[in-house]
Amino acid sequence: MSFVTTSDGVEIFYKDWGPKDARPIVFHHGWPLSADDWDAQMLFFLSKGFRVIAHDRRGHGRSTQVSDGHDMDHYAADTSAVVEHLDLKNAIHVGHSTGGGQVARYVAKYGQPQGRVAKAVLISSVPPLMVQTDRSPDGAPIAVLNGLRAGLAANRAQFFLDVASGPFYGFNRPGAEVSEGTIRNWWRQGMMGSARAHYEGIKAFSETDQTDDLKAITVPVLVLQGDDDQVVPYKNAAVLQDRLLRDSTLQIYPGYPHGMHTTHADVINADILAFITR
Repeated sequence: MSFVTTSDGVEIFYKDWGPKDARPIVFHHGWPLSADDWDAQMLFFLSKGFRVIAHDRRGHGRSTQVSDGHDMDHYAADTSAVVEHLDLKNAIHVGHSTGGGQVARYVAKYGQPQGRVAKAVLISSVPPLMVQTDRSPDGAPIAVLNGLRAGLAANRAQFFLDVASGPFYGFNRPGAEVSEGTIRNWWRQGMMGSARAHYEGIKAFSETDQTDDLKAITVPVLVLQGDDDQVVPYKNAAVLQDRLLRDSTLQIYPGYPHGMHTTHADVINADILAFITR
């Protein structure tokens, strides 16, 4: 397995598939998953001639289960460590949910200043701010987020099973085509990681104000989200991202869930391909 060691001694696991001289696409996974969540995308874009890279966020998957650094600043710095180690240039960064926040912070703080990023894609992503505050009155009440923390602390295994079999993929909707394998794979990835990282990660993805990150991004960004996202409501996420970004393309999918890159991979992959090749 391949790892890069960060400046604070954390080993970050990464996958790097395809020709080293091909254009790179870097994938950033959601909470509480791993690089494995991008299997459908990595195989698809690999078949189209791209170099595909994905890493496990610190405390997640196969990366070090470190006690500290579970915040967007460290997530972005860890991404930069992987990108610099592989010397990626002219890259496209694709993030889902928490990974979308990671992309926004990385691009604004590292990718653009270093001249290493060409485009970005935000899928069902958490910016600009998920929690309800005076600046985001339509955000999620803190009581809801505290409920997530309580559920995780009480019985993480059951909590993860409930999330995967319910709102994440919209499997709780009447008539939904439920995939038991998808549920088990989500649970498997979650349980590989650290309960500490997952607990602290709730604050990172919900209470980090990324308004300035979005405003600072000048590269073209594709913003994708479903209007039946039960985890990150699209009106407080994709719609606001599109308003704050300087060069964005917004696509809202009727009836699609939070994990639409898995449930509707054929549609999402085709739309990303069209964006990055135009």
